[in-house]
Amino acid sequence: MVALVPAIPSAAPAQSTEGLDMQAARAKMMTKRGRTVAYTKKFDLSGLPHYVPKAQVSGAIRIWGSNYITDGMLGGYWEDAFRAFQPGVTFTWHMKTTLAAVPSLVFGVSDLGIGRKITFAELEMYQRYTDRDPLEVSVATGAYDVPGWNPGFGIVVNRANPLSKITLAQLDGVFGAERTGGWEGTSWRPQWARGPQPNIRTWGQLGLTGAWANKPIHVYGLNLRYHQATEMSDKLLRGSDKWNEHLRIYANFVSKKGALERGLNEDLANDPLGIAYVAAPTTNLGREGGSPALKILAVAARDGGPYVPYTLDTEQNRTYPLFDEIFAYANAAPGAPLDPKVLEFLRFIVSQEGQAAVMRDGKYLPLTADVAKAQLAKLDALER
Repeated sequence: MVALVPAIPSAAPAQSTEGLDMQAARAKMMTKRGRTVAYTKKFDLSGLPHYVPKAQVSGAIRIWGSNYITDGMLGGYWEDAFRAFQPGVTFTWHMKTTLAAVPSLVFGVSDLGIGRKITFAELEMYQRYTDRDPLEVSVATGAYDVPGWNPGFGIVVNRANPLSKITLAQLDGVFGAERTGGWEGTSWRPQWARGPQPNIRTWGQLGLTGAWANKPIHVYGLNLRYHQATEMSDKLLRGSDKWNEHLRIYANFVSKKGALERGLNEDLANDPLGIAYVAAPTTNLGREGGSPALKILAVAARDGGPYVPYTLDTEQNRTYPLFDEIFAYANAAPGAPLDPKVLEFLRFIVSQEGQAAVMRDGKYLPLTADVAKAQLAKLDALER
């Protein structure tokens, strides 16, 4: 019998919680991880259009943003493959952090910014300087289980918990609270308000019976300054940032082993009443030292299903609702053509050849044909 008693979060032994120490540990970890091919599966890319140049272009393309593009081999693969079609183009890469992707466009030091989804503050800054939105193109789907490479989010519970599936609406009830509205980009949507009635605070409200029915749900998450928390607010809470009043938040630290850790998984493994959202959830089930005492729930986008498990294939084909992705951002003024060399490079990235480079690098996952064609349609619209 499982003892359904509240768990006390552990105080994990930390060597350092200083920001610069954590940056150094992160850089060491990501450089090593970037040289590893995590996936060797050959996804079917036959439905993606081939890259056929519409024009021969030349000049330097300045790219700023996510370090993961060059920590791994993807940036180099893209450059080499594109230059086979466009030998007159050169590249300069300034890839330290996704935080620079959009500001670099605003201040004119880049032609292209690559990184995770633009944040509220970044979009607001861009709009105030330009009076428009940037061009946004999805260039890859996030990893399955490689931390850092925009992996999907899993909903994880203690393995002793009998729950096996959950809907997005239920996740809003579990992780969220009553709200007066939510954000869509920089637009406030009061129609997304809700009262406290949908709040879910006991396991019985999720259908569990017996000894579980009246037990409280212990909600685990990340520090709300982390972009993952903002992403989950956008995905689950309609961008409200109004979280469950009992949310337990965790932050990174450098362990005595010199690794970047946070302690959430260890606490959840000792708490049968806990539930968490976790990026790269399979990693936290034991692949890199996490606890095998956890399990991932199947998630449904709508009430009644279908409930989709978290797998390599459902992350890549985006049927799993909490997939993640990475974007390229560019300046595209209304009525003015996009820089031809940038346009050609974006067309290449979302082509079969560009996504073959994603697959070769083996961390991000290639776009589906439907997603790639939708991105090409955005680019074609700029030429009309």
